[in-house]
Amino acid sequence: MRPFSKTGLLPEEISRFGADPAGTFAANLCAVQDRIAAACHRSGRHPEDVRLLPVTKTVPANVLRFAHAAGISDFGENKLQEARDKQADLGDLSIRWSIIGHLQTNKVKYLVRLASEFHALDSIRLAEELNRRLDAQNRDLDVFVQVNTSGEDSKYGLRPDDLRPFIERLADYPRLKPRGLMTLAIFSAETDRVRGCFRLLRDLRDRAVAVHPGLTQLSMGMSADFETAIEEGAHIVRVGQAIFGARPTGDAFYWPGLAPGA
Repeated sequence: MRPFSKTGLLPEEISRFGADPAGTFAANLCAVQDRIAAACHRSGRHPEDVRLLPVTKTVPANVLRFAHAAGISDFGENKLQEARDKQADLGDLSIRWSIIGHLQTNKVKYLVRLASEFHALDSIRLAEELNRRLDAQNRDLDVFVQVNTSGEDSKYGLRPDDLRPFIERLADYPRLKPRGLMTLAIFSAETDRVRGCFRLLRDLRDRAVAVHPGLTQLSMGMSADFETAIEEGAHIVRVGQAIFGARPTGDAFYWPGLAPGA
């Protein structure tokens, strides 16, 4: 039988998250919120206009109970199976689940049962299957259209030139409620290259709202670049490691083509 601490954590969990995960997460959350406020101040924006979506991938369900105790109730997951397992373990808690990673159509039936929003809509086939499954459950789903702004073949998302015709077809899927666009910037130490991805998404959004007025929000920015994203207009920043610490798995497992830092 493996030894547990008084908090119920395994030694390896204490090594990763500390002996007081709730306190650590609360402090990290406060620090991230301060950074969001500072980025908003620099860009003449209000902090209330930016939503922090904590990314909980690889954080075990039992540890997420400490996150919930620290005041975190929005959980963003990349892998649907991981989200399903955690939801089953945490069903007694009030949690809003967001799926933010690429989704295969054969997993749609599971997504519509648990997700409040989906940040990676990138194909008509996926839109069709989502709409069909949602209609069967008589419910709607907030969605963000993913755009590949870095031009990397390893990343998912629509090419910028394909965005307008895709948006023009969204009216065919009334169960989908488009809220905005989402992107992953290039991972680079050169801030100008990262900023260029965010500016491109903002420009695409400005043109997209003329076709679909609901596409107002920008989901962009992660632990390594969320401040730059805010300066370029982000409404939702998806932050994991700045709150929960480094992950034991490489980010490419969740974001193909992405270097560490999400």
